[in-house]
Amino acid sequence: MPMSVKGFSAAAVGAGIRYQHRLDLGLIYSDRPAVAAGVFTTNRVKAAPVLLDIERLRRGQAQAILVNSGNANACTGEQGMELARSVGQMAADRLGIDPELVQIASTGVIGEALDTGPFAEAMPELIASLSKDGFDDLAMAIMTTDTVPKVVRKTIDVVGVPVSILGVAKGSGMIMPDMATMLCFLITDARIVFPVLREIVTTGVENTFNRITVDGDTSTNDTVLVLANGAAGNPWLDEDSPAAVESFGRAVTEVFGKLATKIVADGEGATKAVTIQVKGARDKDGALAAARTIANSPLVKTAFFGQDPNWGRIMAALGRSDCFFHPDRVSIAFDDVPIVVEGTGLGPEAERKSAQVMQQDAFILTIDLHDGSGSGEIQTCDFSKEYIEINADYRS
Repeated sequence: MPMSVKGFSAAAVGAGIRYQHRLDLGLIYSDRPAVAAGVFTTNRVKAAPVLLDIERLRRGQAQAILVNSGNANACTGEQGMELARSVGQMAADRLGIDPELVQIASTGVIGEALDTGPFAEAMPELIASLSKDGFDDLAMAIMTTDTVPKVVRKTIDVVGVPVSILGVAKGSGMIMPDMATMLCFLITDARIVFPVLREIVTTGVENTFNRITVDGDTSTNDTVLVLANGAAGNPWLDEDSPAAVESFGRAVTEVFGKLATKIVADGEGATKAVTIQVKGARDKDGALAAARTIANSPLVKTAFFGQDPNWGRIMAALGRSDCFFHPDRVSIAFDDVPIVVEGTGLGPEAERKSAQVMQQDAFILTIDLHDGSGSGEIQTCDFSKEYIEINADYRS
């Protein structure tokens, strides 16, 4: 499937922002102003690009996204804001567009001043390299500790008109969105009004990126940006077309979901992708709190890595979550292998079978509280020795 969307182009170059001989500066460009919506980190410490994007998105339009890796431009004060505006102005001048239509995203080391020199030197080549097929290179340029690029494309029918959706993401560590350090850029040629797009993006993020965790850390730079340029020419997606809006919303959420799964599977040093399902809670919030606490427990995650079905660690994590339950009603299973029923372990044979399940690259841990109809699901990964090595040496 070609990785392109009508009216959009992308490019990436090696600017030497932090490292040499790798792509680290990318650009997405729409040939016309696009309806734009975004969701950003809930961390109180927000990077300069995040603050700038929030300010600019108030108009509900954008035409370009300039993104760099190697430097997060976070915790850099007013200087960081000026630097973000400056690199955006460079792109706007070359593209011949209003600088207020340029969104900025950065990922990398926090607390270091951003040098605009590499941006200025690389900008002519970056603009000249724009291509409808440039999204694979863009995905490479935004990687930091990621081991694989993350791109998903989907085409759907909107009232008889084919509409394309393409998402590019990065994320491997410092992942627990509220919002996952993650960036996601989704582009579509759909014609859609701003309030509807904003609702679709907000709901989609809540049900996908806000349901994953690698290490429980929420970044200063988490950003999801969605641009819809209307080049497909479909009938307007608005309040008067609920069926079409619902279909389009499902497709956007599906793309978000596939990207979120790729992020968890590529967690720093991860060897296993694990889905934590909690059901039988009194309400959804309690179930999600329980699943998230278990998913973030270092003791549980290291047990995943060791393929040790140490269900006592799961019970302990469950017990410190913000979820009410009766310990003597809890059942636990790895895939379809029960290991705990009504709060009591089933013995060595059940543990042996559970350990076999844990040898897989992916499995489901199900906890049934038998106390209501609330359910929730979080995707996570294990903690390996490599996670420590990656993060101990990150700035080296």
